[in-house]
Amino acid sequence: MKRPQAVPTVQVNNERVIVTEWRFAPGAETGHHSHGYDYVVVPMTNGTLLLETPEGDKHAPLTAGQAYFRKAGVEHNVINASAHEIVFVETEIK
Repeated sequence: MKRPQAVPTVQVNNERVIVTEWRFAPGAETGHHSHGYDYVVVPMTNGTLLLETPEGDKHAPLTAGQAYFRKAGVEHNVINASAHEIVFVETEIK
């Protein structure tokens, strides 16, 4: 099944950070990727993400305004498992 693509908008890219707004229509995905930097995600909307990882599928609930941190090296495909648009801001720390 072909999923729509999540839409990234880079807001800041300098020598210290990359800040990207991600917008996911229902069912949209990022595509499989690996994170090269530590990063912080701040959800702008509530919802649920489906994470396809090497260890298997995981569901991750999002709460608007509740930030979380992940270390570099995370590998996954991120999919909006909600019936509405999901938006979050990702800050990668160079």
